[in-house]
Amino acid sequence: MSSTKFFSAVIMCLFAAAFAAFSQEALPGGYRSIRLGMSVDEVKDALKKDLNFGYRGDRDVSLLPGENRTLIETDTSRTAPYSFLERCWFQFYEDKLYTITVNVRRSKMDHYSVFSALAEKYGMPDSLSPEKSEWKDDSVIMSLERPLTLKYTDRAVFEDLQSKALVQKSAEEQARGAFLDSL
Repeated sequence: MSSTKFFSAVIMCLFAAAFAAFSQEALPGGYRSIRLGMSVDEVKDALKKDLNFGYRGDRDVSLLPGENRTLIETDTSRTAPYSFLERCWFQFYEDKLYTITVNVRRSKMDHYSVFSALAEKYGMPDSLSPEKSEWKDDSVIMSLERPLTLKYTDRAVFEDLQSKALVQKSAEEQARGAFLDSL
């Protein structure tokens, strides 16, 4: 192959890769009609309208230990056995949805099919391990975890909560050290 043909082939490959990267979709800000950042009431209303989630009303809502945290848990086993969804959790912080966790019914879907669809739509994951594939952008972290769980997380809220947890741990470590010093 001549150097001109080789150079042309390399340029075409680079253009194809660049086009594929630009043609990928942005990460979704949620699943179906449920979007990250929605209020508890907005999520309840959206769940009532979508029977695939198996939402039964306020009995599916609980308060988590800690400040300003609410959790909605749905189970489709009795209310929507036709659904591809099995169980779902919607976690709120300061009345805003920041994590959606969707367990997919393994009797109807497999991990490879979901992974392939996500990779085709959003590109290869930013991190990949036997337990989890993770896609990230500036606002969303989307992960596919084994055996078959999809997670959508508001990245800014998650990182803020993580930094607060590190500050709390540091204070606990100092208190622990002070206790040990007092012995």
